Amino acid sequence: MKSTEVCLKLPWPPARRRQVRLLVSGFEVWGSAFTRFGAAKRRNSGQIKDSTARCSHLREPPNFDSISDMKQRCPWAGDDPLYLAYHDNEWGVPAHDDRRLFEMLNLEGAQAGLSWITILRKRENYRRAFANWDAAKIARFGEKDFKRLMADAGIVRNRLKIRATIDNARAFLQVRKEFGSFDRYLWQFVGGVPVQNRRRAMRDVPAGTPESDAMSRDLKQRGFRFVGSTICYAFMQAVGMVNDHVASCFRRAELSRPAR
Repeated sequence: MKSTEVCLKLPWPPARRRQVRLLVSGFEVWGSAFTRFGAAKRRNSGQIKDSTARCSHLREPPNFDSISDMKQRCPWAGDDPLYLAYHDNEWGVPAHDDRRLFEMLNLEGAQAGLSWITILRKRENYRRAFANWDAAKIARFGEKDFKRLMADAGIVRNRLKIRATIDNARAFLQVRKEFGSFDRYLWQFVGGVPVQNRRRAMRDVPAGTPESDAMSRDLKQRGFRFVGSTICYAFMQAVGMVNDHVASCFRRAELSRPAR
């Protein structure tokens, strides 16, 4: 009687019998394979070459690029490659280019009610749809452009958010005319230098601060939309106006060093 038949007669629950049957069957298959291998080896003992030579392809070094670098990061970075690249290379890096600042402010507004990874995945579509964030061109968008944007599946097709982006471009041009640059205007809310926080955990990161409150109020007075204090604080984190990488994250120390 085979081992698998013995298993079927034991007083075990059906699920356990199936598990044991599969296990025993596996041992029987391996045993049969080793028996055949041993016989073949004895028949051809004079012809078998060095196993190391025959299996040289198995001695290739492992591809460590596919193995996590084991760096400690902010918990929100997760393991999505796009999120990891954004966390490691962009988030919290001080930005002073007007176009990038304008882009990030509008993307943070577009993210309201959604996940940030959704916006990251649509980022190139936004650049294409909004003239690579050229505010002068966006400010001239008319009803035809609005309808085009509402039909564009590559972006968040929210009527209010699309209208807000066009209005924000017009407000942006006025701010730049008054202050010389959008960069100079925005960075005044943190005194021109990044705020270095020491958050021990994500629960210590606030939804807003007095600085983001002040920025939000002033932006709204100037005609900007989708710029509540929470959105402004997320924007400040993204463009490096504040360093909110948690204390255990490898990027926190890197971004707290004085710029050379």
